[in-house]
Amino acid sequence: MSNIRITKQFNFETGHALHGYDGKCKNVHGHSYKLNVTVIGQPITDPNHVKNGMVIDFGDLKKIVNHEIVDLFDHATVFNKNTPHLELANELIKRGHNTILVDYQPTSENMVIDFAKKISAKLPTHIKLFALKLQETDTSFAEWYASDNL
Repeated sequence: MSNIRITKQFNFETGHALHGYDGKCKNVHGHSYKLNVTVIGQPITDPNHVKNGMVIDFGDLKKIVNHEIVDLFDHATVFNKNTPHLELANELIKRGHNTILVDYQPTSENMVIDFAKKISAKLPTHIKLFALKLQETDTSFAEWYASDNL
């Protein structure tokens, strides 16, 4: 049986700031992120199975990614909790803003590593995360591949 890769794309709006950065991204700003999630597995071959012919139902993949990533990060602001941005984050939280505190600099590179861990942990055992592509702008993105992280 052949391994097949399937990809689903997700969109969400997220703000962040990069503490200590020497460019414009040190300021709080936002992006319209696109997240491509590619999984790999063998299609179900049981003709009596409701998902016959599928590696994973796109709807099931959507539920996982929405629950672990999109529903949390959409219209949120992400700050590294180990920086002075914690003071700003706490003020935003106090005022009812959707704020996420992480233990890393919230770059696309670090976010895609975080997302890979979260998504991988929720996939069915016969499905593996193959790749993620987190696009921050039309011309800038970070990619994570399972083969690079063995």
